[in-house]
Amino acid sequence: MTVKCVVWDLDDTLWDGVLLEDGEVGLRPAVLDAIRTLDERGILHSVASRNDHDTAMAKLAELGVAEYFLHPQIGWGRKSEAVAEIARRLNIGIDTLAFVDDQPFERDEVAFAHPQVLCVDAAEAASITELPRMNPRFVTTDSRARRELYRADEQRKQAEEGHQGTSEEFLAQLAMRFTIAPAREEDLQRAEELTVRTNQLNATGYTYSYEELDAFRTSDDHELLVAELEDVYGGYGTIGLALVERGETVWTVKLLLMSCRVMARGVGSVLLNHLIRKASSAGVRLRAEFVPTDRNRTMYITYKFSGFREVERAEQRDGVSVLENDFSRVQDDPPYMTVQVLD
Repeated sequence: MTVKCVVWDLDDTLWDGVLLEDGEVGLRPAVLDAIRTLDERGILHSVASRNDHDTAMAKLAELGVAEYFLHPQIGWGRKSEAVAEIARRLNIGIDTLAFVDDQPFERDEVAFAHPQVLCVDAAEAASITELPRMNPRFVTTDSRARRELYRADEQRKQAEEGHQGTSEEFLAQLAMRFTIAPAREEDLQRAEELTVRTNQLNATGYTYSYEELDAFRTSDDHELLVAELEDVYGGYGTIGLALVERGETVWTVKLLLMSCRVMARGVGSVLLNHLIRKASSAGVRLRAEFVPTDRNRTMYITYKFSGFREVERAEQRDGVSVLENDFSRVQDDPPYMTVQVLD
């Protein structure tokens, strides 16, 4: 699994020396090069450091690197707790984190609490970019912009926390524009990346290669759709993917996924409603495959909320449930969102 975020210690890891003993600590050039390289690949960065928060943040700003680190956890608590908090705030699986620290005790403490986390000795930080898990197959436009996309998400969350009113009123202020379109060849790298990276809002967990997705894109028996979202804070990028197998009498949703960054926006239902309306107009039944995991229950709720019911249980079909929609209630799109469907 590709690492989504690298969590860095500071003293004798990001910089040489101990900040509270020597205020003139200097960045390790090879570490900075690694951070910049991974940032270009769409891998995020954060900090877990035992330090005085304000002093450390001021030094990061002085050194010109504060912008690279999302949700830094700087204080005197356990590093394992800091790592877990970073995963929670980024809304990504803790098994997609790497942790870099010069102290064996700290690495062991994190590894014991979170054996899924990749723990790296700071002495090997300069070569971290060579690790297979740090090398996604494709680096897309969305990858290069990922840090800024998360920064925009921070602004949205701060605005929402400060909003005086209902959730629907806040969403209306965002002026969201949701676009659904057939996948083009230039969308396929990002589409593959989505199947590999998305675990929580993935109805089946299926992953497809660029070549497989291209075959679906050009197949008369399949429809491959991509979804994009933007609002007053900017674009979210390509955040959704749907693959439909079109039979003569039954269409089957083989894949439905959404980026975890848009979990609270209700866009999964919007894409699903589009498929429901399209199948109903075509006079075919609409089914969907669902593979239950410990992470994707939200997608099951999305299907149920959209009127799907289980017609075949996972125990009957090698772990794959089959859901079906009877078109008895086709929902309208949310009033706070403009939906555009392109041919």
